[in-house]
Amino acid sequence: MKSCITCGMPFEGNHANDIGLELPEGQVCKFDSVDGKLKSGEEIFEGGVNFFAQAATDGNRDLAIRLTRKNMQVLPYWKLHPFAGLEGPAATDEEFGAAMAKVLF
Repeated sequence: MKSCITCGMPFEGNHANDIGLELPEGQVCKFDSVDGKLKSGEEIFEGGVNFFAQAATDGNRDLAIRLTRKNMQVLPYWKLHPFAGLEGPAATDEEFGAAMAKVLF
C-alpha cells in the first residue's frame, strides 16, 4: 500500500488520487503540500493534530499532539528531516492503536 511520506495517509479508497507532490523520497498527499511545494514540518504537524483531534480524540488536543508526534516520529521522512515539534512526549502504543481504530480514511 502506498502512503504519504510525511503523514502516513494511505493512498487508497477515497484518498487514492490525493497525491499532491512527488519528492525523491516518495509521494506527498495534497494536504501536506501547497502550490507544488512541501509544507513546513510545523504546518504538517498542526494538520495532524487537527486531524486526530477531530477523528480520534473527541477534541482532546493534548492527546492529539502526542498521537501526531508518535505517528510522525516513525515515518522515515521525518527521521531524515527532524524538526523541534517532534520532540516531547508521544502517545503510547495502546493510545495510538485505540486512536487508529477510530480513524476512517
